[in-house]
Amino acid sequence: MFGLRRGALASIALVAFTLLGAPASAQVAAPASGASSTAATGAKRALEIEDYALWRSVDGSTISPDGAWVAWSFGRVRGDDTLHVRPVGGGDDHVVAHATGALFSDDGRWVAYEIGHSFAESQRDDDLAASAGLMNLSTGERWAWEKADDFGFAPGSSHFWVKKTPVDEDADHEGTDVVVRALADGQVELLGNVDELGFDAEGRWLAYTVDAADQTGNGLYLLDLRSGVRRALDQAEARYGRLTWADEAAAVAVLRGTTPDDAEERDNTLVAVTGLTGASPSVTEFGPADGLAAGWVLSEKGALAWNEPGTIVFAGTRPQETTMEEWPDTALPLADVNIFHWADDRIQTEQQSAAGRDRNRTWRAAAHLESGRLTPLEIDRRTVQATTPDGRWAIGRDDTDYISDWQPSWADYTRIDTRTGETMPIAQGVERALGLSPSGGHWLYWEDGQVHAVELASGQARTLTADAPVSFVDTEWDYFGDRPPWGVAGYSADGEAVVLYDEFDLWRQPLDGGTATSLTGGWGAENGVRLRLQVLDPEAEAIDLDEPVILRGFGKHTKQDGFFRLDGDRLQTLALDDVRFGNPEKAADADRILITRQDWSTFPDLWVTDGDFSDWTRVTEANPQQSEFLWGSRILFDYELADGTPLQGTLAIPEGWQPGQRLPMIVRFYEQYSQDLHAYPTPAYRHQPNFAGYVSRGYLLMQPDVHFRTRTTHSDMLEAIEAATRAVIDLGYADPDAIGLSGHSFSGGGGAYIATRSTMFAAVAHGAAPINLVSEFNQLFVGSGQNNHSYDIYGQGRYGTNPYDDFDLYWDQSPISGVESMNTPVLYLHGEADPVVNWEQGLEWYNALRFLGKPIIWLSYPGEGHGLARMENRIDFQHRLQQFFGHHLRGEPAPAWMTEGVDYLDKPAHMRDFAPAPGSIQWGSGGR
Repeated sequence: MFGLRRGALASIALVAFTLLGAPASAQVAAPASGASSTAATGAKRALEIEDYALWRSVDGSTISPDGAWVAWSFGRVRGDDTLHVRPVGGGDDHVVAHATGALFSDDGRWVAYEIGHSFAESQRDDDLAASAGLMNLSTGERWAWEKADDFGFAPGSSHFWVKKTPVDEDADHEGTDVVVRALADGQVELLGNVDELGFDAEGRWLAYTVDAADQTGNGLYLLDLRSGVRRALDQAEARYGRLTWADEAAAVAVLRGTTPDDAEERDNTLVAVTGLTGASPSVTEFGPADGLAAGWVLSEKGALAWNEPGTIVFAGTRPQETTMEEWPDTALPLADVNIFHWADDRIQTEQQSAAGRDRNRTWRAAAHLESGRLTPLEIDRRTVQATTPDGRWAIGRDDTDYISDWQPSWADYTRIDTRTGETMPIAQGVERALGLSPSGGHWLYWEDGQVHAVELASGQARTLTADAPVSFVDTEWDYFGDRPPWGVAGYSADGEAVVLYDEFDLWRQPLDGGTATSLTGGWGAENGVRLRLQVLDPEAEAIDLDEPVILRGFGKHTKQDGFFRLDGDRLQTLALDDVRFGNPEKAADADRILITRQDWSTFPDLWVTDGDFSDWTRVTEANPQQSEFLWGSRILFDYELADGTPLQGTLAIPEGWQPGQRLPMIVRFYEQYSQDLHAYPTPAYRHQPNFAGYVSRGYLLMQPDVHFRTRTTHSDMLEAIEAATRAVIDLGYADPDAIGLSGHSFSGGGGAYIATRSTMFAAVAHGAAPINLVSEFNQLFVGSGQNNHSYDIYGQGRYGTNPYDDFDLYWDQSPISGVESMNTPVLYLHGEADPVVNWEQGLEWYNALRFLGKPIIWLSYPGEGHGLARMENRIDFQHRLQQFFGHHLRGEPAPAWMTEGVDYLDKPAHMRDFAPAPGSIQWGSGGR
């Protein structure tokens, strides 16, 4: 069965859509498809590949804390960035050329930003230093500091600071100038040789370290921003690092140390300064002798962190190692060999990939200021996953007994006493830890389809959800192995409950093991709307259920998006429409929210709305040129598999389409795509078909969902793609003789498989594809150094077994096993430096089809990775893909590169075929 969603007429002549230029509640119906083609298209023209460069992006958007200003940067391909700062209540923009990264002060009176250079200047010299800019929003007055590395505001907006780029990058010290400007009167103070700096939470003090030539004056210093008084908290001829303020106490910590001769690691002392509000701050020092094993040091490679009361500092430690003597130049060079041993915990390639991380790994210890003792918390492979806010307990994770190339990431968990280092087992062989409650009272994990909790103070464990009236198991999880939960929304502010998700609703689950109760009354399940917590305050650690809570809602079948207010047991719909909303950003001190809205026809411009999502003000209009081009619309359709499994897909339809008209169609698939019904198809140069471009040129563009059963991944793709394609043909849209298929990576492999098994597609364009699953199983993700074992068994491959236990499955699901009977024309893309799918998989595909005389053209791009990064290659691919589909789906003449190929010696001349001639494209300003 199949059909159009939203009550389509029998003639399939009417498509409804939401016009985002109007308030969210306003919906406008498009003209009937039977209307005059001229009336529908007017003077519009089809998008050409060169036109993609006209589209501007909206980057770095943010709203001021008082909600009075919105800032963003317009960007454009190979153009110049332009910062706009606009008053929400009306008025002229502040515009800054080449600027990005707007940052508002806490009081909303100032904005800072990074000033770069024009695209042309950056092309000539990619090592140009940026500047820091500052603007008074009420007067428009501006200041700029050249050669700026970093900048920011003090909490409370009293001061602005700029850290300058070091004058000599090869110097043996890290200090540089820092400019501190008082915003009230404009007075400027210059701090010299500053390495690290940081403000306390209230913005009263600026702490900084000095790292000068010959270590003269090195130390930890404090600037009182109210009085302007500077004082040294600690001084020594040593290096200082890891400056860290306590969040809830007037305390700061730093590491101070030097590197002994013939040693690899810096021998540090932890300096903790407390009681800064008093006349005489207290200084406590910790060295390795205060609790570390012999030969271990406190390491600057690990971060420092305070507990909330300011009585414990957590620090990283490392074993000291002796510097290896240099091998003499006069001796025979050393051999270079990597020894792959069958009993290695991790294969050599993974070790190589992780070498930098492993060299810098630290083991955490707790420095207790009251006792003056260091307590090691991490030993061997045991790592600390979390510490309670008071620092009393830590959660340790140890995967020693479960290290594997392919099995799930199981681990044992322990409660660690940070005072003594004593441990108590709390969970064994757990795959999914759910984390620590904000109060630190409970640690949760998932096992056997249930949520379990450990009360840390007593060590008591209980199963929380055994008596829940619903299951919290993610029933849509279609991978091999244990299914995860739908998720954790957070914890109640009273510390008594965790808030869990089922498929549609939110549930309050008491941490004492009481029965879960629905917070949303089952409304989500009744209406098919998936409700989830929408966090508007990024600093909120818990959910205050005594106050109204904002939820995000998504229609599982309708694809509508929106927001709800949960107030006690009352759920109010604020906005639910045929649109896709962006992630809302609430002004910290005002009832204003910055957000984007989009659908197929409407670019995700910036809007400001209120807390009720009812009063909408448009902020940007990034791409008015869209009105000059044919655009089309997109609909949602339903279809079924042979066993009755219901699925959905989307179909983009060109402007001017009329009932009975059969058009060429491109099918683009991956896993799930119907949720993108209202996604705007930004014209861009990529390694896939540009959706807007093809629809503008008269193609249908279909994106179906795939249902995976595990073990038969490529067969599942074939079944779903063919079923969706038949549905669109039966609906009267697609020309059955002019259908193309497109996929990349995971779906690139599916595309190859479909090409070898199906006769439904006139052409297949795909890329970076696993072709022979038997050989691919033992190949590498070059980027991570890991092999494909876990990916194929438990991961996206979904095969649930290995080729040694079920060779026939792996061979049957391999595209290479069906090449003898394949006659579908193929265009294949693969970067020669692909770190994800081995280039040799493409080579095997090409050579097999070439040997059998099958129609394949391989676009192999040197130096490219899993996709195409270089703009020139993206443009090249867009042209070749358009010509490939144009020939096979519309009967357009095939260019010579398709019919005859290109000799390697002719490559230099041929590379100019699709390169924009100098000055031929109006790239414009505002770019990427």
